[in-house]
Amino acid sequence: MNIAHFIFGVFGNATALFLFLAPVVTFKRIIKNKSTEQFSGIPYVMTLLNNLLSAWYGLPFVSPNNILVTTINGTGAVIESVYVLIFLILAPRKEKVKIGGLLAIILSIFAIVALVSLLALHDTKRKVFCGVAASVFSIIMYGSPLSIMRLVIKTKSVEYMPFLLSLFCFLCGTSWFIFGLIGRDPFIAVPNGFGSALGAMQLILYFIYYDKNPEEKKKTTTDHGVELGLNGNGKAHHNIQDGKSNTQPSINGHV
Repeated sequence: MNIAHFIFGVFGNATALFLFLAPVVTFKRIIKNKSTEQFSGIPYVMTLLNNLLSAWYGLPFVSPNNILVTTINGTGAVIESVYVLIFLILAPRKEKVKIGGLLAIILSIFAIVALVSLLALHDTKRKVFCGVAASVFSIIMYGSPLSIMRLVIKTKSVEYMPFLLSLFCFLCGTSWFIFGLIGRDPFIAVPNGFGSALGAMQLILYFIYYDKNPEEKKKTTTDHGVELGLNGNGKAHHNIQDGKSNTQPSINGHV
């Protein structure tokens, strides 16, 4: 059981890391153009909070046997921090104020959760408090793909839902779901089970609408942006603007 628990944790780390690094292409474009254009920084700030809460939850004094949860979410927090920093440097002034304000709020939330769990709670109560906080934000992140799934159904095109992204979202959510089941940890199993199910739905939609009439794909909106933030142990963010598809995954390696 311990070996299986470890193996699924390692696999979850690998798939989550892939999702964390997926936005690199988008940020290369932002740095090259020295502008954030119409991209939103909000999903990255929210994913940062999710990573921080999940990394805190995985610490041994909060929940035993979940150190792999901390390793991937700690890594994710560093990566998301870089994304947020780039936004704060290159975004227009109005966007900088919005992202900076949101960043202050999410850091305050994390600080409150950490301090309350350290100073006021112990043992099981501490685990439950931190687990609920991490799970709530994880489920919110996992629910974000619903907008891109609605777009796929509406346009009958998977142009803006890359197969590999959907596949790794499914694999990541499934890995952490099994990890949570083996470790008998509902705060990992439940949100990631939700994420795994959504990943499976994305794959089903992909195979239903793949290779439909190419003309249908050209009818998708070209003049306004559609953004999607997805986490979880796989969380993704898609931007569609000027007729181009940009995928910005934001994933949480835990919940």
